[in-house]
Parts: sequence; structure tokens; C-alpha cells
Amino acid sequence: MENDKMDIDRVAQTFKGRTIFITGGSGFLGKVLIEKLIRVCPDIRKIYMLMRTKKGKDPKQRLLDIFGNPLFDGLKEKHGLDKLMEQCDVIGGDVTLPDLGISPEDRQKLIEEVTIIYHCAATIRFDETLKKAVLLNTRGTKLMIQLAREMKQLAMLCHVSTAYCHLHEKHLMEKPYDPPANPHKIINCVEWLDEPVVDAMTDKILGTLPNTYAFTKALGEGLVVETMDELPSVILRPSIVIPIYQDPLPGWTDNINGPTGLLIGAGKGVIRTMYCDSDGYGDYLPVDIAVNCMLLATWNFIENNDRTRRIYNVTSSAEIKVSWNQVIEMGREIVTTKVPLNGVLWYPGGSMKNNRLIHNLCMIFFHFLPAIILDALLFCLGYKPVLIRVHKRILKGFQVFEYYANNQWDFDNSNVQYLRTLINKHEKELYKIDADDLDMMKYFENCIKAARIYILKEAEETLPAARRHMRIMWWVDKICKNLIMGIFLYYIGLYFYNSIFNEEGTKNVIVEEIIERL
Repeated sequence: MENDKMDIDRVAQTFKGRTIFITGGSGFLGKVLIEKLIRVCPDIRKIYMLMRTKKGKDPKQRLLDIFGNPLFDGLKEKHGLDKLMEQCDVIGGDVTLPDLGISPEDRQKLIEEVTIIYHCAATIRFDETLKKAVLLNTRGTKLMIQLAREMKQLAMLCHVSTAYCHLHEKHLMEKPYDPPANPHKIINCVEWLDEPVVDAMTDKILGTLPNTYAFTKALGEGLVVETMDELPSVILRPSIVIPIYQDPLPGWTDNINGPTGLLIGAGKGVIRTMYCDSDGYGDYLPVDIAVNCMLLATWNFIENNDRTRRIYNVTSSAEIKVSWNQVIEMGREIVTTKVPLNGVLWYPGGSMKNNRLIHNLCMIFFHFLPAIILDALLFCLGYKPVLIRVHKRILKGFQVFEYYANNQWDFDNSNVQYLRTLINKHEKELYKIDADDLDMMKYFENCIKAARIYILKEAEETLPAARRHMRIMWWVDKICKNLIMGIFLYYIGLYFYNSIFNEEGTKNVIVEEIIERL
């Protein structure tokens, strides 16, 4: 009750005058973290972001590109771009390089100034080669730990792991788990061996783990656990991070990973079948909830000096279970009636299959055959064929999705729930980490609206035309289905007619015998 009477933001006070170092700041989670820090913690001294040159753009230009994202429009209107550039600075480097690719001068600056580290950098490609995944997800973490050891004012190192890195545990607790291999030996192995050699050994090294992402993230987490006695470190394990729930742009995302990609593919009429346990459920977490939990865990660790809670499962399935079938049904209703997408190839439909054979047949008849026909038409009209390439990418994505969709994990998140008991009413609104007023249908509608605008670049003014096109595709779908059914029934009827009557139109001998006996 005492907390409810307080209206101050104690979390923001924790960050006052502090210098923060962030890796992975150009990623989905990193962008939302930076926006939140600037918006609610204006007294931060400086935010340093580790960034490499990419696609010919140096780190400074890439920072300008990040602030050009609609996610930061509110901050630019309030503070101006110059203020943001003054508060944030880039450190040239690369997590995959020795010493993180940081110059001696920049390294010394970080050692002298930084008080909080958020290590978010990781490759989230499930099909990444083992060598690249180890260098980024595992060795990058080891190098970050080495840098953290040198920092003179370090108050906390937050390592962002994943809830899906200890897949042998069907119920993941908020405690350390042994890594699947010795991370130091794995690092040494991939450093010495060429990539083709590592590729040849990958299946043997992974063992029962399905991909390099889960394997290398588990190794990275193991390195952090090793040093918890000497470093002020905290591990956060978010689950499947999905678009923003509330602030600052409901539904915003910069990628089509997870459910967003499925909804877009189904909404365009491209995805018609999935091999999946439709009653199963995934653990989804809006990215702003994950970021809020990061900030609250930082406050609890530093200000409350809580050393008993060092690992947080930032998950949702302990309280909310939304089946894969519910996701598809909600998505279908939204994209057919409320927020249709432009240029749908076919009226959204299809279903999830529990039988792989049926799924594979549907893939042939509903995915690849139509793609071949339409690509042939595009080629004849002088356009570049695209649908076969799209379906190959979908098939590749399915191979990853099917493992997680057809297995089930549950997560204990007692430490996250404990944080809820510590915060006052104002902080509860500002750093929301619960689902008290969640409207799932509204949330998914916001996700599709945002994907339509920010990912597909489909202006809101095109919605009326999209609705008209969707109604046309509904009639096309019904007409084609009825035609196919009519043709099917015609040939079935013809078959039975020919089995009763001979070619001259006389009754079959067997029928005559039956009539005579009657």
C-alpha cells in the first residue's frame, strides 16, 4: 500500500548521470531499448553503442539511419535530432572481432566511463553457420565479459539470452543450467578450423539441439554464469519477441520474424498450410515488455542491491496461453475484414495440419503448383518470376518453425512477478510488465496495421481499395471452389454412370440380373 502512494519514478533516478554501453543497438530489441531510455530517463549522461560499418555505411551514418526510423519520431519532435545525436554516440567495432574491434582509445573511454552494459548483440538466424554463430553469440559474450572486468565503475552487466536455449528442459526455471558443451573449447575449435571443416562437424557438435542459435546462446549464457561471483551480472531470457504492445508505436516492428511473418504470409494468401499442433502454443513477448523488464531488473539489482535474483525468464505463457490455431484465426479475421493487405494473391484460407503427409500434399497443390503457374504467367508477360523463390524461403522458415510449434515448453517467471510487487502505481504504468488489460485481438490488429505501414509500405489511404480487392477475391475463391467441386462431382457421376450403362446405352448385365431376381 505504501508503494501505491508514491508517484515518483525511482527507475529513472537509477539511470541519472550514468553512462550506458549497448551492443546490438541497431537490432529490433536494441532500438526499442534506446528509445525507451531516452524517453523516460532523460538524465542519462551518455549512451554508447557498439556499431560496425555495414553496406558501405560507417557507424555514424548508421546511427542517423536508426534515428530516421518512425520509432524515434516522437523523440525528434520533442528534443530534436541534434539532442539525440548528442546523447548517443557510436563506438566503432564488431562483436565478431578480437577485442570487439574497438580501438585502444575508445576502449579506454569505455573503461573509465561506463556503469551499465546491455549486451544484446546476437545473430538470430537459426540456420547461421556454426562458426559465425559461435564468434558472435559465444565468443562475443566472452570478449564483453573481459571488457566488463576492466571497467572501473561497472554497476551491472545485463546479458540478453533467450528462453529457448535450454531446450532439453521442458519447464525452465530461473536458475543457471549447464551449457551443452565447454564454451571455451568450442571457441578455440572454431577459431582454429576453417568454416567448411566446422560445417562438416556441426551436426555432431549440436547433438540433440536443433540449430546453432540455441546452441551458441546456451554457451554464451554459460560464460556469464561462470563469472557471476566476480561480476555484477544479470541474465534476461526473453521468449519470442514480437511487436510493440503499447509505447511508443503500438504494433511497430522492423522485421517479419515470428507470428508477424505468418500473419503477413497468410494475409497475402501465400501461406495455405502449416504442419503444426494447432492446440499447442508458443510463448510470445511484446518487445516493450521485454525492455521494461530489463530496466526494472537493472533498478532492482543496483538500487535494491538484490543479489538473489540474477536470472529472469521474461516470458508470458505462465499467464497467457494463445494456441497457434487462435493466432491464425484471429489473423484471418483481421486481414479479411478489418485490415486487409494490398494485392493479395488469393483469399486468405488454409489450415494447420497434424499429419505431415497431408501437409506435404497441400504444399505441392496449394503452394508450389500455383507458384509455378503464376511465375510462368509473369515470365510470359515480361516480369521477373518471384513466387517460387518466395515459397522456397517459406519452406526454409517452416523447417525452423515446425520444431518449436510441435514441441512444448513452459517457463517459471517468479522473479519477473516479484518485480511487479516492488513498483508503485506510476512505475507500473511507465514500465508495464503485466497483461492486466491485454486485448489480444486489438493487439494483433495493431501488429498488422503497423506491418502494413512500416514493413510492407502500404499507406493507410489504400485500405478502401484493399477491402474492395478482398471482396473480389472472396468471390473468386468461392467461384473457383464451386467449379472445382462441380467438375469433381461431374466426373464421379460419369464414372458411376459408365459403370451402370454400357457404351450403347443399354443396362449393364449385372444390373439386368439384379432386376430379374427382384
